[in-house]
Amino acid sequence: MRVAIETQPGGAAPNEDWVAGTPALAVVLDGLSTAGLDTGCRHGVPWYVAQLGSQLVAALADPDASLTVGLADALERVAALHPECDLANPGTPSATVAILRQREGAFDHLVLADSPIVLEGGEGFTVLTDLRVEEVLPDLRAEVEQYETHTAEHREALRRFVAAQRQTRNTPVGYWVAGASPEAAAHALTGSTPAEEVRAAAVLSDGASRLVTEYGMATWAEVFTMLRTGGPQELIATVRKVEATDPTGRRWPRYKSGDDAAVAFCQW
Repeated sequence: MRVAIETQPGGAAPNEDWVAGTPALAVVLDGLSTAGLDTGCRHGVPWYVAQLGSQLVAALADPDASLTVGLADALERVAALHPECDLANPGTPSATVAILRQREGAFDHLVLADSPIVLEGGEGFTVLTDLRVEEVLPDLRAEVEQYETHTAEHREALRRFVAAQRQTRNTPVGYWVAGASPEAAAHALTGSTPAEEVRAAAVLSDGASRLVTEYGMATWAEVFTMLRTGGPQELIATVRKVEATDPTGRRWPRYKSGDDAAVAFCQW
């Protein structure tokens, strides 16, 4: 498997996405926004996704290890790296996870939260994602989206939304992300696809996939053409050009003008 990767921040803040590729593995992590709220951790989200990503690649170096077990092991190992932090804090650094692994005759996938994997097949495209987060707190989400980005009202509404989200995160009444507890791995969505049914695949953070899913400014077929001709860099550059036409989020209401973006494009 040949994997081309790219990740770029959405603005001046440090990038909270992370991506890696090996001849058999593609991993994308999207760190969850803290909205300026306390996390109980002195390290921060960029540190967390870098540690989790590295531990995931190591845990899944064994082709016989299940993706779920590998994720649980990586979560446990990262938690052990900073026991001095308050890992019980509901805002402890966390991330979405999207993993695609090639093995003989099949492609295995794992998704936890809304970073999608898109498979290109002979009859179209299959999107593998976990959208349980969208079912949580729709009223507060709508409140954030009614304000333009960069306004005080938007920032305050986002803080209220994230604070409320934290109380449902990694609970049976909410949604699941990769955080301090390995229990989250058991709630990931997993599956396998026969290799002959897949021509290529893209593993994305939602900062990149939104060109299709949120903005509606491209189809998946156009995205895969873009990835083949210009690579992940062209896809992210196109997202930025689209966002620049709506810098305050009037046409496409969102949490920030530009989100961090990560792409792993897989061919064979």
